[in-house]
Amino acid sequence: MSDTTSGCGPAPAPRAHGAPELSVVIPAYNEERRLGSTLDRVGRYLRASALEWELIVVDDGSTDGTAGLVRTASSGDRRIRLVRSRANRGKGHAVRTGVLVSRGRQVLFSDADLSTPIEDLAPLRAALRAGADCAIGSRAHNASDVLREQNAVRRVLGQAGNRLVRALATPGIADTQCGFKLFDGAKARRAFGLAVIDGWGFDVEILYLFARFGWTVEEMPVRWAHRPGSKLRPSAYLRVLYDLGRLRHEHGRRSAASPARRSGLADARARIFTGPPAPPPPSAAPAAGAVPAGESR
Repeated sequence: MSDTTSGCGPAPAPRAHGAPELSVVIPAYNEERRLGSTLDRVGRYLRASALEWELIVVDDGSTDGTAGLVRTASSGDRRIRLVRSRANRGKGHAVRTGVLVSRGRQVLFSDADLSTPIEDLAPLRAALRAGADCAIGSRAHNASDVLREQNAVRRVLGQAGNRLVRALATPGIADTQCGFKLFDGAKARRAFGLAVIDGWGFDVEILYLFARFGWTVEEMPVRWAHRPGSKLRPSAYLRVLYDLGRLRHEHGRRSAASPARRSGLADARARIFTGPPAPPPPSAAPAAGAVPAGESR
């Protein structure tokens, strides 16, 4: 069993020759009631597949039995890994931590409640085989099956916020917030290594960085159902708007900090709108801003 405790988070894992095809990252905060069934379902799906895989659960400072559930699951399968944060840092921090310790050639981020079922991974993998760098579940896709809607307040706030997100950060992407995203592993570790947002706005930041690097993002139809027990509060939408301003300021500042960043990030926005993308930066380059090594126990 792998059980790592992080302060700021563990350092990026080295990519070994025998790296698995797929890493699944699930962030969890006080998910004792729901996580057991999620681990069972995801584990059954992965074991039935022909993939080499790892399943990484990042416990974001839970105060319930979340970590114990993961330890129990991993005691019977060493491909299941537990990473623990000493304190609750936010969903973005948890996902970033999991991605940076992942080793897979592809990395899937999935919410702990499986609002989108794990079985919908197959079309996302097909999109990456067809050349996409990232494939995201999209509730806005006309072929998606939204089985249970959010309540009216969440729906109105989400739609208003999404329009602003599209205008300011992710033009052309209709649904940035669905918790089911598959990435090319090397590109994901590069983008998450640059990321700074710890809260709910992390999805927007990662898609913003993919766009600035000229990497392709494909929206895919999925099944989706709202699950009771969501920790997203209406005030979180205001925080996402704050994060929009922060990411534009932070990455603009970073781009201006050095010639390397100017060529890799500052010029990428122009590439998106004025011509074909330049080749992305080498995936083997150290992920700038990567979190320092944590403690193993």
